[in-house]
Amino acid sequence: MDFEKVVLVTRKTRLEGLLDRFNTVGQARFYLEHNGGNFTQYQQEYDTYYAAVDRLRAELPKLVKFHEIERGFLPNFIFADNEIVVTIGIDGLVANTAKYLNGQPLVAVNPDPAHIDGILLPFAVGQAIPAVQDVLKKQARIRQISMAEAMLNDDQSLLAFNDLFIGVRSHVSARYLIELGKQQEHHSSSGIIVSTGVGSTGWLSSLFNMANGMLQGFDDKPVVARPSLPAFRLNWEEEKLVFVVREPFVSKTSGAKLVCGYVTPTALLVLHSEMPEGGVIFSDGVEADFLAFNSGAIATIGLSKKKTQLVVGKK
Repeated sequence: MDFEKVVLVTRKTRLEGLLDRFNTVGQARFYLEHNGGNFTQYQQEYDTYYAAVDRLRAELPKLVKFHEIERGFLPNFIFADNEIVVTIGIDGLVANTAKYLNGQPLVAVNPDPAHIDGILLPFAVGQAIPAVQDVLKKQARIRQISMAEAMLNDDQSLLAFNDLFIGVRSHVSARYLIELGKQQEHHSSSGIIVSTGVGSTGWLSSLFNMANGMLQGFDDKPVVARPSLPAFRLNWEEEKLVFVVREPFVSKTSGAKLVCGYVTPTALLVLHSEMPEGGVIFSDGVEADFLAFNSGAIATIGLSKKKTQLVVGKK
């Protein structure tokens, strides 16, 4: 396919978030410093970010047609098949953008390598233009990253780049029937995390940290002899997902035997909501973009047919 446009996806900085609340820089500075914050750090972050953004704004239109959107408009934006997508921001912006794509190549740019880890950001600002040129010349090396999908029995669906959360908006218990293959169990829990390979180093890792902390904290053996779960990570292209049930409660009507496992193309996770209200499914930490998951809803969780086409270098 010949690509005809580049879409640049940006995100608001922390300083802009404060300005949305307090309207002026002076008021934002007063609020932050009055509460012990470092306004200079926010300003430097803003300046560094927009120096990088302005560089791409100047150079990308020289290659092909150019369009720019802010992250908040992603749910209502339709990407064309002949567009290259460039994100500039933290790793989370890649996740936010990926689930709205349908096979378009994604070039992820790190605007501040000194402060942003950038596991999903292969390119510094100076490398972004050559990366886009490689895509235009069909010389880019691309990783096809697996994604998760939740499908409801009313045909609504939601994609996830990192992870899905199935549970309740508040801190009350989520009630549901969980099925995996021939196993099934009624649960009362804090919800379920379903992770992709990319997400296995994110939210999922915190659950392993908690489990290891409990193993270490309540074991009387010498430290060197105490058990621990092995380091866990899936490949980005892995054709499987991992699910973990958070804080399952055992009672006369709920159990805690089916609390983790793999989801594969031949072993889908099926959840029947038993919550009269407040049940939700959201992805990648974005609670505002959710599916209602209340009594009568059935969610089937599996791998999406769509893959994120993440550009990682040159062939």
